[in-house]
Amino acid sequence: MRRIDRFQQRHPALAYPVAVWKKFSDDRAGYLCALLAFFAFVSLFPLLLVLVTVLGLLLHGNPDLQHRVLNSALADFPVIGQQLKTNVNGIGRSGFGLAVGIIGSLLGARGLADATQYALNKLWAVPYTRRPGFPHNWLRSYGIIAVLGLGVLATTFLSGIGAWGGNGVFGIGVQVASVILSLIVNMSLFWLAFHLATAKEVGWRDQWLAAALAGVVWQILQITGGLIVAHQLRNSSSLYGVFGVVLGLIAWLYLQARLTVYAVEADVVRVRKLWPRTLFPPPLNDQDERVYRSYAAMEQRVKPETASADPSEESVQEPTGEVAEKSSATADRA
Repeated sequence: MRRIDRFQQRHPALAYPVAVWKKFSDDRAGYLCALLAFFAFVSLFPLLLVLVTVLGLLLHGNPDLQHRVLNSALADFPVIGQQLKTNVNGIGRSGFGLAVGIIGSLLGARGLADATQYALNKLWAVPYTRRPGFPHNWLRSYGIIAVLGLGVLATTFLSGIGAWGGNGVFGIGVQVASVILSLIVNMSLFWLAFHLATAKEVGWRDQWLAAALAGVVWQILQITGGLIVAHQLRNSSSLYGVFGVVLGLIAWLYLQARLTVYAVEADVVRVRKLWPRTLFPPPLNDQDERVYRSYAAMEQRVKPETASADPSEESVQEPTGEVAEKSSATADRA
């Protein structure tokens, strides 16, 4: 075991991914992934209700266009998207129902944005005293929601372009161009969302790798993730019916959250130079000690008071009476 540990520490090609995995384990990031997947699941259905209702109001006279837009918006969820489209209906055309759906979607989306802020600041080991407080954290959350909305609109638009190209050489070229363009858009949106979700001490340059990896992972999941979700649905839909869609959706969201968190961890390890790590401590190396010191500093919840430079502002009250007697007795026993 020691020889394996020394071997991986001597080879950066092994030491770097091992350090990312070790950082993920030290952060207990699996719980953070579950938190993100839960709030994403909670926020998704109200958003779909609002989307279906708004499409029904705006495109009432054109059901074909309504279905095409809805299919484009659900293209981010391979296999599950078709299941969601058939199981989610509008909430009616009343203003009250639409208002309830919008409020529910905002609350759910803000929960996801708040969870994203908590997760990323924890991964970057930002002390609580340096994290944005009210009302700045609320403004950042609504900024993240706006970025998510832009992502849905951009994906819908690019999916429509890819479908518009049709078949043939021209159609294939249009589809390839739409994939490349959507990859660039996804990277940019991830970069902006990561910047909004972390404290200002984590700069733009610190997060470019996480945004690039997250964008690539998202694009790969769009292409190949359908096989994973299809296998999950094949085993669960026959047993649970519509709940199989729920299980597949949760699996999809958790997979996306986990890979995104790994992308952020890779950037943290790169920026903070937290490799190589020791697999079987003790002893600890310098990178291990740096990581564990950052955890201790992260738990600081009150800003330390600064000492006054003016001696006249400091006053020391001498113990008197019973307090003085107890102090004296304690000193005698010592």
